[in-house]
Amino acid sequence: MSAFAVGDEDFLLDGRPVRLLSGALHYFRVHEGHWEHRLGMLRAMGLGCVETYVPWNLHEPEPGRYADVAALGRFLDAVARAGMRAIVRPGPYICAEWENGGLPHWVTGPLGRRVRTRDPEFLAPVESWFRRLLPQVVERQVDRGGPVVLVQVENEYGSYGSDRGYLEWLAELLRECGVSVPLFTSDGPEDHMLTGGSVPGVLATANFGAGAREGFAALRRHRPAGPLMCMEFWCGWFDHWGTEHAARDAGDAAAALREILECGASVNVYMAHGGSNFAGWAGANRAGDLHDGPLLPTVTSYDYDAPVDEAGRPTEKFWRFREVLAPYAEGPLPGVPEPPARLVAPVRAGLGGWAPLGAVLEALGGPEVVAPVPPSFEELGVDRGLVRYRVEVPGPRQPYPLSVAGLRDRAVVEVDGAVAGVLAAEDAVLPEPVAGPSVVDLWVESLGRVNYGPRQGEVKGLTGGVRHERQYLHGVRARGLRLDAFEAAAVGAVPFGPVPRDGDGRGLYRGEVAVAGAGDAWLRLGGGTRGFVWVNGFCLGRYWTVGPQDALFLPGPVLREGANEVWVLELEGGGVTGVELLPDRP
Repeated sequence: MSAFAVGDEDFLLDGRPVRLLSGALHYFRVHEGHWEHRLGMLRAMGLGCVETYVPWNLHEPEPGRYADVAALGRFLDAVARAGMRAIVRPGPYICAEWENGGLPHWVTGPLGRRVRTRDPEFLAPVESWFRRLLPQVVERQVDRGGPVVLVQVENEYGSYGSDRGYLEWLAELLRECGVSVPLFTSDGPEDHMLTGGSVPGVLATANFGAGAREGFAALRRHRPAGPLMCMEFWCGWFDHWGTEHAARDAGDAAAALREILECGASVNVYMAHGGSNFAGWAGANRAGDLHDGPLLPTVTSYDYDAPVDEAGRPTEKFWRFREVLAPYAEGPLPGVPEPPARLVAPVRAGLGGWAPLGAVLEALGGPEVVAPVPPSFEELGVDRGLVRYRVEVPGPRQPYPLSVAGLRDRAVVEVDGAVAGVLAAEDAVLPEPVAGPSVVDLWVESLGRVNYGPRQGEVKGLTGGVRHERQYLHGVRARGLRLDAFEAAAVGAVPFGPVPRDGDGRGLYRGEVAVAGAGDAWLRLGGGTRGFVWVNGFCLGRYWTVGPQDALFLPGPVLREGANEVWVLELEGGGVTGVELLPDRP
């Protein structure tokens, strides 16, 4: 069996110096039917290694209830079959523009700022999770004949905290669980980040998108010896809803990659292939230099302006990177794999069934909770989805402003059953005053939990209460609607009727799309404002007319020849007139 080690200046494989040419590809953002193709694309670009995070919240949605933990092992087996090495970043926190940075809502909800510290109430579930997960990694390490050569301790911890004891505890736990390959940390190349995130005896790496010489000089101030590696070379960037699409010039990115390699360093291209935030798993950021400003939710696409695009096709950046990487690769580069089949021709179809949002909540929602003040999403057990909060304005009383404090993140407000406005600010006031007696429903959606910065782990919902003039309205009825409640068997209980021609279009739409020549496609809606789409029970993710994304990637393995069932959950009121499947991104 091979041995992988950290030398004074190089990585060592069986005592021989090696350079890691790696690319990020997250197994959970790529349909399993596409793993082999995407790995082949990375190899063709000149990469001999692949890096992936592991999202804890995806695999343990509730305490002790696990969901396909073996997916990581299957992916690592695919990496081995592709003849590649692997870097695994198990967290427990991963950032990754992923919901809550990968931490489960049932952990961050009750613990708040105590997460990512030595607090025993955080360490206990982390240890339980790692002991469940790590056998997938341990048995596939390079010294056991597998592909795994490096394992990360936490992630960019120096951007968040300074509890070195926590990091040392994690490193010890990884070793105790059987991780024998070298461990590493990764942080921005700044003194306070490297000071807060590094662990004695553990390889330190740096993350940046340009300025390799300066970045590695900062790393050397803290670690005079050891291999140099840019663990995240940011070759592109991600998008937020309501902003311009982010893009980076291919020539500029290739020049920055060349500089890293000229420094004699190893590299992990982030992202080599981004994929998609299926099923509403996109996270969010906070604006501002200190990441404590307004919420910026991340779009469904995680294309990242990567060299291999969201549909798995090579971009100009792919070819420029291939030219840079070829002289450093181990042997001649393989040819570029044939792309997966794509939809033969555009298809359009209407959606003939519809159920109002209230009926959907009755059929698929969780139990109603009655409380003096609004319970949070976390207290209701809702990770992705929405909650209807119902409060009563006593009467008789004259109209007063109705305000919401601590709204996270967006609410469609009904007064006596009629839509009265949409609130989006944390502290917001309904456009028109409200008289009493009346019943107020606030349909609140989480647009993604914060995945980076000091506000990571904050709770969702009506966190500060509802006021009529200055008076709090107590006695709240709350009911959650989780995205994972939309399963084929469950949706069968929804009382569908005909699609309304006018009025409030919020609700669940259903229809069929007939396909001849199935393959990868892009789905675009006719009408609609904001919501989620499923095809054959597979959730493609969130759509929203604020852009910049206007179509959702539909993996070919999801489509069937013949009839395909489509569900659209519209949350803001724009009536959905139909769906369109396209062979290429519009």
